[in-house]
Amino acid sequence: MSEQTLDDDAMRRFPVPDFDDIPEDLQARIAEETERAGFTPNVFSAFAYKPSHFRAFFDYHDALVEDTALDRDEVEMIVVAVSGVNHCYYCNVAHGALLRIYSKNPKLADQLVANYRQADVSERQLVMLDVAVKLTEEPAKVTERDIEDLREVGYSEEAIWDIASVTAFFNLSNRMAMFADMRPNDEFHGMARAKRE
Repeated sequence: MSEQTLDDDAMRRFPVPDFDDIPEDLQARIAEETERAGFTPNVFSAFAYKPSHFRAFFDYHDALVEDTALDRDEVEMIVVAVSGVNHCYYCNVAHGALLRIYSKNPKLADQLVANYRQADVSERQLVMLDVAVKLTEEPAKVTERDIEDLREVGYSEEAIWDIASVTAFFNLSNRMAMFADMRPNDEFHGMARAKRE
């Protein structure tokens, strides 16, 4: 019997399985993440509900953050801006924490969630976020002009692909998190916040 457990409150609309009942490869992946983070992010507990989907979801997630032409803080900016317009509670909180860590800016995630166009980002990053939000809200209206705009501010072809890939994946993630009512871990709320003097 393992000492590892999965939080029953990770999602509210589907049952969270017992850690000992999930396949060994999922147990290993969750134990690795728990060791790295210091807690088990609830998205791991939730996706363990369907092991084949867990594997596909996290394989693609890992590829997006490990094999990218974007800076890691730019990846998280896209995630938070997209999750903000989608009103995804889990991703706003969890990826807001990651953005605070990677950007070293305790305000940026909150700005992006509230209104990404008023956030303290560069003009180049604003173009990136405009395209990501357009792809989220009105995908049929994305045109060659949007891709040209990204080229003109200096994004490479690979980076442009990655912008779309991160946007598309986290639209999927937002929708699953909202449908299942995934709840962010308490630990995410306080991560990398500015301390009051």
